[in-house]
Amino acid sequence: MKNISKIFIFITILNLVAHAGNTSKLVLVPQIEGKWWQVAGNPMDHKYATEKQEPVDFAVWQAADGTWQLWSCIRGTTAGGKDGKSRFFYRWEGQNLTDTDWKPMGIAMEADPSVGETPGGLQAPHVVKASDTYHLFYGDWVNICHATSKDGKNFTRVIQANGKTGMFSEGPGNNTRDIMLLPHAGKWYAYYTAYPNRQGVVYVRTTENFKDWSQSSVVAYGGRAGTNAYSSECPHVVKLGDSDFYLFKTQTYGSFKGNIRKRDAPQTCIYHSNDPMMFGINQDEKYFVCTLPVAAPEIILYKNHYYIAALNEGALDGIRIAKLVWVKK
Repeated sequence: MKNISKIFIFITILNLVAHAGNTSKLVLVPQIEGKWWQVAGNPMDHKYATEKQEPVDFAVWQAADGTWQLWSCIRGTTAGGKDGKSRFFYRWEGQNLTDTDWKPMGIAMEADPSVGETPGGLQAPHVVKASDTYHLFYGDWVNICHATSKDGKNFTRVIQANGKTGMFSEGPGNNTRDIMLLPHAGKWYAYYTAYPNRQGVVYVRTTENFKDWSQSSVVAYGGRAGTNAYSSECPHVVKLGDSDFYLFKTQTYGSFKGNIRKRDAPQTCIYHSNDPMMFGINQDEKYFVCTLPVAAPEIILYKNHYYIAALNEGALDGIRIAKLVWVKK
């Protein structure tokens, strides 16, 4: 950890002291059950299409009319222009969660530089519902941004007091991204990643109203997941019962079509904690549970059954879903 800034070391020490216990007697292990079914492919029916494009980080949720929505970041396109980041959100719609080949619906959202978003920089959408409003959170390459909807399909950006969409960030050059939100004890816990000093870290902030946010806190770093810039991608936290929390974070995506990073098989590490603010800082012996051969997973609870959605294996050319069960370790 010698390359981490003094501030990061100080935060780490505080967290280790404050979150020393992890006392669950029974730790369940997530296990994929049965076969996968593909729900989304690699859409070529848009104006930015290229042969090297890839659907990557995504979100799945049920809209107000009962249909299932899937938004994915498509990268490796011509979006954003010559100096852009090549990304935007594409949308699919399904009638049932268990249906295959959901209907492609076209481009859902593009970056808007007029409100401070990086051209072609949209990353990792995530949607939650609070009362009668759907809340979309996403990265713009530098900041975490917010949009809202009443029908769960058509979203309007929330503009901050400074005229921009960015709510918070871990700083320029650190690629704050991959946010997801979990409700717990009257608050929303927002987990996301960034890479200060090119080292991947999982952070959390809390809010009660999606407007006022706590300062960030480091909740996971290092261990067998590694410390490179992509070691803590796509953090996703699941709550089981009253006090069992599971963090899924991805290290490798799998095959790439000649993209800048060549990876091995997909891998996601899973950690367990009784404290949603801490999943281990080089403490695998206390928190690590297992790995799954998936990339960018999202866990869906529907009608008392768990499902896991993830990127296709072997080639980043679509998104699939399978049943998920929790078994005794």
